[in-house]
This record gives sequence, C-alpha cells and structure tokens, in this order.
Amino acid sequence: MQTQAGRRAGGRAVGTVLAAILLPAGPVARLPAQSLSPRDSALHALNRLAYGPQPGDVDRVAAMGALKWIDQQLDPDHLDDRVLAERERAFTLLGLSRDDLARTYLDAERARRERQRNAGADSTMRQGPDAADQTPEELRARRLAGQLQELAVVRAALSARQLDEVMVDFWTNHFNVFFGKGADRFLLPDYIEHVIRPHALGKFEDLLVATARSPAMMFYLDNWQSVTPGSRPPQFARAAARRPELANRMPQGINENYARELMELHTLGVDGGYTQADVIAVARILTGWSIARPQQGGAFEYHDWAHDDGMKVVLSDTFPAGHGRDEGMRLLHLLAHEHATMHHVSQQLCARFVADDPPDGCVDDAVAAWQRTDGDIREVLRVIFHGPDFWAPQNVANKVKTPLEFVVSAVRATGADPDTTPRLAQVVARLGQPLYQHVAPDGYAERQDDWVNSGALLARMNAAVGLAAGRLPGVAVALDTLIPATGDAQALLDTIDRRLLGGAMSAHTRSVIEQQLADVADPVARRNLAIGLALGGPEFQRQ
Repeated sequence: MQTQAGRRAGGRAVGTVLAAILLPAGPVARLPAQSLSPRDSALHALNRLAYGPQPGDVDRVAAMGALKWIDQQLDPDHLDDRVLAERERAFTLLGLSRDDLARTYLDAERARRERQRNAGADSTMRQGPDAADQTPEELRARRLAGQLQELAVVRAALSARQLDEVMVDFWTNHFNVFFGKGADRFLLPDYIEHVIRPHALGKFEDLLVATARSPAMMFYLDNWQSVTPGSRPPQFARAAARRPELANRMPQGINENYARELMELHTLGVDGGYTQADVIAVARILTGWSIARPQQGGAFEYHDWAHDDGMKVVLSDTFPAGHGRDEGMRLLHLLAHEHATMHHVSQQLCARFVADDPPDGCVDDAVAAWQRTDGDIREVLRVIFHGPDFWAPQNVANKVKTPLEFVVSAVRATGADPDTTPRLAQVVARLGQPLYQHVAPDGYAERQDDWVNSGALLARMNAAVGLAAGRLPGVAVALDTLIPATGDAQALLDTIDRRLLGGAMSAHTRSVIEQQLADVADPVARRNLAIGLALGGPEFQRQ
C-alpha cells in the first residue's frame, strides 16, 4: 500500500514531470536499419497485432519466432482461451437474447417515465444517471450497458486471441453504430456478438452483408424507415380507417443516410468515384430492407411493399426493373469487389497496423492479396504482416496508442487483473474514447494528431500513476513479482526499461524520472512512482 508521503510525492511528480517528459517529446528514437533483433521483432508484433505484451510474452514470442506467433494469431480457433472464457461467465449480458434486452430497456424506459410523472413539480427530484432514486428496472439496464463496455476491455486485456480482439475493435469502428441512439441501446450487443465478431477474420463481403442486414445498423442509419414514396403496408388501409392519425406516423419516402455511409465509409471511400445519383440509386435498391418492431427485438425483415422495383444505375452498372431483395445482395457484391473498396479498406488496415500515413507499397500488396483471395481478410492481413513495410525500422514505435490501447496495454504490461465492473471502461472514457459512444458514423480517429495534446497526456499520466499505485478503479495490480521494490534507483529503472518498455527508455526520460524519485524514501512508493511515470511517458504511449 502506498504511504501518504508516497502519494504526495506522486502528485507532485505528475505535475512537474509532465512538461519535462511529455510536452517536448518528439518521435521516439528510431532503430537503425536492419537492427530488429528477435526481441525487437517480438515486441513490435505484440504492440501491433495485440494490445501489448503481458509479462514474459516478449521472451516467449522471441523464442518461438515472431512470424510463427503471427501465424498462430491469424488462426485463433486453435488458441486456448480458457482464462477469458471463465471471466466471461460473470457477464450476464452474454446470456441474453436481443428480445430479452429489448424488454429490459423498454421496461426501464417505462419505469423512468413513471418515476418522472410521479415526481410531478418537485424541482428537487434528482434526474442524473447516478440518482439514488432510479428504479430497479433503470438500474438493471444501466448495469447491462456498463457490461457491454467493460466486456470489450476485459476481452482485450485477457484474450489469448489478441489479433482477433484487435480486428473486432477495427471493424466495430469501421462499421460504427452509436450505442446511445434509441433502440440501439438493446440492438448493439447482438451486433457486436453476432455480426462483427464472427466475421472479423473472414471474407469482407460476408461482413459487409452482415452489417447491411443488421438491425443495429438499419436503425442507426435509418434504412428501416426508407420506403418508396407513397408506399403503404397491405394492412395500412384497414388500420388507417380506424385510426387516421397513423398516416402521419408512417415512413414517407427514401432515406439516403445508410446508402451514403455504405459507399463513403464502409466500401468505396470518399474519393471512390460515386456521385449523388449513385447515392440515390443505392437508397432505392435498399428500400424494403428493414426491421421488425424494435419493441419486439427488431429482427431483420424485407418488406416487398416498400421496395422500389424500378430500374437503377449504380457506378454505371444497370439494375433492371422488376427485382426485389436480390438486387440488394447484388449491390453489396458489386461494392465489395470494387477496386476503390479494396484500396480504401486496405489503406485503413495498413494505417492501423503499419503507419498513420501508410506506404503505397503496403496498400498495393494488400489490394493484390484482396484480389487474389476474393477479399479474405485473414490473407490480406497475412500479406501486410509478412511485408517489408510492417518490419521497416522507421515504422516501429511510430503510432500513438488510442485511449483503449493505452489502458489495456498498461493493464497487460503490469500483469494486472481487470474486474467485471464498468470502472475500467470508464477510465477509457475519461481519456477520451467512451466505447460505442461515437455519435457520427465515421468512428474514432486513428491518427496520432487526434489523440496527442497536453490535456490528454496529463490524463494518461494520472491514470498510469494511479494504476501503478493500486488506485486505478476496476483493476487489481501486484507488482512485487514483476518489478521488486529496491533502494537502488539505477537497478529499478533498468528493470522497468527492460520489462515494460522493451529497452526503449530514452536518456531524457530516465533522467527526469530519476529526479522525481530523489525525494521518495520508501522503496515501494519509489517503485510504484517510477512505474507510473514510465507508463505515462512517451515511450509507452507509442506502439
């Protein structure tokens, strides 16, 4: 346990070391050409294909060979994931169907409205998310929302199938759905479990079709309400005769939201050569792709009455009149096999795994693999990971971790154990990346410039110091075996550098940490502070 003096020293250090370590820090010193040792290669692979190494991982992967470990990650079904499977048992969310979740959230909404009605004009009634007067139904829905976010953190931290988890995050971001929009509060868990996860390393076209048919995506981008103007369901006339006001509640026409994002974000890219006329034609093709009543779980449905069966032209391809749901499938096949789609998605994959501005050669190799394998994501990744750009020394430690990557990598590096409360996911949110809460369909940014500023770096430093001191909520850490406390500051920093930073600690960072340790007499407090400052420093921020 940290002493009061140690806490005071840690607090002073965070404030005084920030300017010294973080703000002037330029790029981490690059390794000279042809200098990647087996340990360098292992650390690089673990930082890119995984959420960083756990204790002992670098030596294990170096002994095995980084390429062999990569091939194992590309075939995750053969990896033993019993540790994660046991932890997942605590997440009741995983045992609930989409219908179960719909009932839970609708019950919570009814309870909330009833509570507010009962409050009447009482201006002292607390309405915040932490209000003690929330009903049991509201609290249950809130706990399940927290479980959804925490589950992502726990899986990233504990899974042996690290690349699979990284790709789940990649595709969840690529095909972003905002958790806070209406029915998506109960549709999103099914989207993650049954749309994204099973297809993370499969064929791109299969993933594209799965997202297009997903109730979560249909609701988020409003395609469930897109109908041919003037169309009405067969039972509408009888219902409208009894209740004329229903006419104002019916969808009135085509909605272009999903059609636009399908081409701009999911497939072709903003420079993919499509026009506004293409957007309208795609929206017409996808009329009738809808969902059942959200209150009943919102399963995918095709409504023939809502479909525009006229002729359409997309990217110069003609879709003859008289077709129904099948032309939507033809459209998705067309988009999945467009060269612009191959280039756009390959560029994003190279940006995720190689460099924010990926080399042309990496993208070209990925596109060639896509063409050769009919969009097999696993084989596209294999080409990237075996290619020269992935291993080029200038691309080592050249990317800044997102808040999720930072928190999970710090947990893994210290051998810490995340619990099943939402507290660790809340730390990620405080650092700027609330999971599943990006409102716009473009997902969270990948580039360094979007994550690096003085406020964000200070928050990361505080989180790192809190983790090392055992004060970070949602995680238990025991450092005695990993890095024993010692009165020898030089030996301590040598151990931290070797076990947490892979030998990358700069002389400047080392000097600043030494200065901060000078006033800390207690060996445990000194050890904890040194670890926290190292985790919050520039070398650990990069991957």
